[in-house]
Amino acid sequence: MKNDVESGQNNKKALIARARTVGWLLFLLAIAVFGKLIRVQYYDEFKGKTWAEYSAKNDLKIDTIPAMRGNIYSVDDRLLATSLPYYYVGLDTKVADSAYFRNNIDELSSLLAKSFGEHTAAGYKNKIMRYRVSKSKRYLRLKSRQISHLDREKIKKWPFFVKNRKGGGGKFETIYRRYKPFSPMADRTIGGIDPKSGRGYIGLEASFDKNLEGKAGIGWVEMVEGGMKIPVGDALNVQPEAGRDIYTTLDMNFQDRAEIALRRKLIESKANYGCVIIMEVATGEIRAMANLTKRGEGKYEEVFNYAVAGGADPGSTFKLPTMMALLEETKMNPDQITVNTGAGSVRFRGTSINDSKRGGHGVLTATQVFEKSSNIGVHMLMQRYFFSKPDTYLSYLKKFHLTTPTGIHMKGEKPPYIKDRTSKQWSAYSLTFMSYGYEMSMTPLQTLALYNAVANDGYWVRPMIVREIRNAEGVEDKIPPYVEDKPIASPETIKKVKTMLEGVVKAGSAKNISSELYQIAGKTGTAQKLINGIYTPGKYYTSFAGYFPADKPKYSAIVIIDTPQGSGANYTLYAGSVAAPVFKEVADRIYAYDVSIQKPIKDTLPETSKDVKWAGRSADLNIISKELKLTPVPEGSEYAAASLLKKGKTNWQSRNMSSRDVPDLQGMAMRDALYILENKGFNVTFKGSGKVVEQSLPPGTSAAGNKTILLTLQ
Repeated sequence: MKNDVESGQNNKKALIARARTVGWLLFLLAIAVFGKLIRVQYYDEFKGKTWAEYSAKNDLKIDTIPAMRGNIYSVDDRLLATSLPYYYVGLDTKVADSAYFRNNIDELSSLLAKSFGEHTAAGYKNKIMRYRVSKSKRYLRLKSRQISHLDREKIKKWPFFVKNRKGGGGKFETIYRRYKPFSPMADRTIGGIDPKSGRGYIGLEASFDKNLEGKAGIGWVEMVEGGMKIPVGDALNVQPEAGRDIYTTLDMNFQDRAEIALRRKLIESKANYGCVIIMEVATGEIRAMANLTKRGEGKYEEVFNYAVAGGADPGSTFKLPTMMALLEETKMNPDQITVNTGAGSVRFRGTSINDSKRGGHGVLTATQVFEKSSNIGVHMLMQRYFFSKPDTYLSYLKKFHLTTPTGIHMKGEKPPYIKDRTSKQWSAYSLTFMSYGYEMSMTPLQTLALYNAVANDGYWVRPMIVREIRNAEGVEDKIPPYVEDKPIASPETIKKVKTMLEGVVKAGSAKNISSELYQIAGKTGTAQKLINGIYTPGKYYTSFAGYFPADKPKYSAIVIIDTPQGSGANYTLYAGSVAAPVFKEVADRIYAYDVSIQKPIKDTLPETSKDVKWAGRSADLNIISKELKLTPVPEGSEYAAASLLKKGKTNWQSRNMSSRDVPDLQGMAMRDALYILENKGFNVTFKGSGKVVEQSLPPGTSAAGNKTILLTLQ
């Protein structure tokens, strides 16, 4: 029994030993095979090249097929950005059989020379023939640049590209190129694509890249010389999935008006850069976002998004939250509280605080302090009510949403910098300087969000620039407006500051932009620039923030003009003379465009316009008179007007449009009136439709003064 057990143990040990030996032999064999493969692939040569090199040139591989990137649309569904396919044209010279090649090479060469023109027909033929007989080359690009989709459809009918059992070899390599129909308008806001990665790197292209990029497909490609990848057939293992479409809140009509007004003022003032944002009050939807930077004498381009990422001292536009904090804390009647601002300059702890008006404002009510933008007045009110409790003032700034980003769905928003007393930069002057917009940093969008909240009866609205994301089946994600459920201040405070903001335009620092048609409410801001750590007189960051129409606000807006230049007095470089006029020009255009905010048009025509039936260019009117068999238009005048007399007779009168004075436009179509006035340098607004029945500047008025005119059409 003992011998049997020992025998069994010995057999088991022998089996284990043999298994180990076999295992080691297999392991050594695997290493040998692997080594041989490495040697064959990378070291053994055939006709001077390794097999790895041949594989890289001629092997079929699985590769990703790029997806069509999604489109970006405006609020009225106009295309803002899309991907257009372009193609490299190539020929695999070894695919067609000999007979087909011989019978069609001349026709192909002739078509290439005629369409592409990079070589003669003989030159194309010789090059194709060399590749045909070469042992190392086979694929030839026939044109150095890409072609359009329309060109591709034409080429598909050529020899070697048309489907033929014995032919073939023609190839198209697809390249997608981003196209913006309205470029350069809103370029920085819409964004751009990195040409190497195909990913969005700025603006909406970057912020919504994951939605726009889609999902790449997978398909077979042939790797040929030069590292080029040639598609093999049309069948793909995995079809690419197109990106989602982004529907923004931008309106290109508003964007156009904003950029035109901004560019004109930047060129006039030779400023460094400028920004305009237009936002809908109730929803926070951004209708326009213009950012222009100086790129040479008189040349401005969109190269940086100041609206979202450009932080700076806001200056006197920050007096709005300061006044709101004062009203919330004290419940004062701002028309009864007064301060003596003196002769325009006071000393505070060894530092001068100055007002822009020479000689000062003297005694002012709190309302007048705001309307006239008195730094001294704000300082005195702060000294009276908040110097003993600075943390209370800072808590109001937090309540007004001024210490955090707006949260707009765009990458790159710069957080506001509003320090508190724990900051190392806090000093004995900080509370005063902060109260009128210094020692801090805010973006134009963050400032606008506060003014928009005031216009919206105190309810803060998050700015938004994308409203929907759609796929082929419909809406995939709808982004609703975000409105705080509690107001940032009491109704009494909001009502008081609204009156103050209207007062700024009626009788304060922006009275030059007051309009007879509608009321603008807003605040100017002129901040000295911080250069090398020193606030520098004569170098200003100017702004105007506000909303309109003041009685029923629909739009809020902010204008920034940085470092305007001029040879006149300093006040010509202040916000009231630089930023505020841009705001008014944009608001005037929007008021004329959006009939929903216009006041009702009178039903009755002015007596002077009842008899005028037609007016315009004599050549046009002569065609009408002949068609209607009326009295001919008299010769010798470029413009004329007509009224009907009894028995169908027409009374024609010449109109003189060459005078520098305001012309008589009654009876004219808007097209003719606009052409005449804009050539004379007028800023034209209008209401209604049809023919001109009334003009705000009477005919014959000197055009040397007011250059803004309102036309009533009916």
